[in-house]
Amino acid sequence: MGYLVPTVIETSSRGERAFDIYSRLLKERIIFLGTPIDDTVANLVMAQMLHLESEDPDKDIALYINSPGGVVSSFFAMYDTIQHIKPDVSTFCMGQAASAAAVLMAAGAPGKRFA
Repeated sequence: MGYLVPTVIETSSRGERAFDIYSRLLKERIIFLGTPIDDTVANLVMAQMLHLESEDPDKDIALYINSPGGVVSSFFAMYDTIQHIKPDVSTFCMGQAASAAAVLMAAGAPGKRFA
């Protein structure tokens, strides 16, 4: 089953621009994990974290989690990335963070884990 991805319009002095919602959130350093964890999802989340680190290694990244968990090896890839990158990762549980997603939630920077 396909998912609908909302579009948001940003207006500036240069005109209007349409973004898919995930790109707009990424612009604000927000990553949303809202599916079971598998290799594809892990690779996307890791790429987003590495991209945000390259843009500004001193600015926090927010990771919003609503996931039942998933493949352990995929989880470890994301966990290792969180531990490797310089920016603090703040984690937020929105809905559920079960199984591997619960451990990912706990991987957030100390004092920056919210459920």
